[in-house]
Amino acid sequence: MNSENIRAAREKAVRGERLELADALALYQDNDLLFLAECARSMKERKSGKSVFYNVNRHINLTNICTSNCPLCAFQCEEGDERGFVLEAADIAKILEEAQSVENLGEIHIVSALHPHKEFSYYLSVVRQVKAALPKADIKAFTPVEIVHFAQMTGQSVEKILLLLKEAGLSSLPGGGAEILSDRVRQIICPNKATADEWISTIKTAHKLGIRTNATMMYGHIETIAERLQHLFTLRDIQDETHGFQAFVSFPFHPAHTSLGEKYHLQRTGSWEDMKMLALSRLILDNIDHIKAFWIMLTMPLAQLALGFGADDLDGTIGEEKIIHAAGAKTNTGITRSRLRQMILEAGYLPVERDTFYHPVKEGEA
Repeated sequence: MNSENIRAAREKAVRGERLELADALALYQDNDLLFLAECARSMKERKSGKSVFYNVNRHINLTNICTSNCPLCAFQCEEGDERGFVLEAADIAKILEEAQSVENLGEIHIVSALHPHKEFSYYLSVVRQVKAALPKADIKAFTPVEIVHFAQMTGQSVEKILLLLKEAGLSSLPGGGAEILSDRVRQIICPNKATADEWISTIKTAHKLGIRTNATMMYGHIETIAERLQHLFTLRDIQDETHGFQAFVSFPFHPAHTSLGEKYHLQRTGSWEDMKMLALSRLILDNIDHIKAFWIMLTMPLAQLALGFGADDLDGTIGEEKIIHAAGAKTNTGITRSRLRQMILEAGYLPVERDTFYHPVKEGEA
């Protein structure tokens, strides 16, 4: 990459102009982290001013028994493994009883695995059970990978599956399972789950039905930098078409206890790389309003630092999380509302508690 390309890309970044892949590659290779931070912070403040968002949410992982056996995953296990679990109605009822005592709980976030035998009616009943127990909470549930699995097991279309879930009470999709939207990469890291085209098609169908989603990326494994950046441009193209993404979330790959990490001798990316990718994401995804610094992946100190690199959302209180921790994450499984607010204030921003759709939640509202 020559100096002229870098200079031109830097000028576009300063002016807040739309970047192309060559610009993003130039800025990546330039490796000027403080310059990227300044540009990303300017774009963040043009979109959300001094506000930084968080919500009061609760994660529920329904099962870790999975048919896909992805090399990238440390969470899943096969049926019959002593580590396996499935939450039934009584288990979920206990979780929901605890959740009912949480002030202003705004969102239940449900992600699990591709269970070989659980019928789609089980997942519909879970959504109905959550909605009955917490009628004011938004239900963000099931990645596009899971939606494709439901369609395949039932023989129904993705659109029909989404309509049934929406009717049961589903509010939005978390957007996980995108990893890197390259079938070359997916054939190595997750060969037995939804293809890049299936993930994209499911997301577009959800948006067409008025179901908002997040956009995600898992980086730092066997993808090239060009593939990583192209993933972001693919997300930007989808947003240009559908306007259905409300936030982007990037996940550094945690290699511990994964066969992918062992085979390729992978190490967790460093903080420099994390901040560089977060800032570049903010600059590339000019049509997605919110960038999350997912503290449970990054650690709380890095998530707070990310507020200076273009992020405007720390996600939420979470309560419990199993998937990332199975891969070696050392963060707590929950955080208090007051701690999130303190992190935001320390960074010089205004904490705004939100619902799933980024509407501010006033004190005393549920």
